[in-house]
Amino acid sequence: MSNLSGYIFLLLAIILGIAANGFLKSTNGFTNFSPTIFCVISIVACIFCLAKAMNIIPVGFTYATYGGLTITAVTLFGVFKYNQVPNIYGVIGIALIIIGVILLNTLGKTT
Repeated sequence: MSNLSGYIFLLLAIILGIAANGFLKSTNGFTNFSPTIFCVISIVACIFCLAKAMNIIPVGFTYATYGGLTITAVTLFGVFKYNQVPNIYGVIGIALIIIGVILLNTLGKTT
């Protein structure tokens, strides 16, 4: 497989991770059946895509990119859906995560 397919799997994993984590609150502690099933299926599919991406892209790059972008997107999801606006320290932390992902993917090297 090519690097492109690895990044496609990574993108799918990020989207599925956002979906699973973003709607986790609507499960109401896993008491609402439909959102719970959606979250379980999407997180299993997310882990599958993440594992496929790790077969092609180095593990550190894959997981750092997945984690950083998913955290950032779920934070934005919380802002727009639940009106949970982070304070200045949260915003700085998210900015540092984004900067770290960019640095890792552009300047990071593996041997």
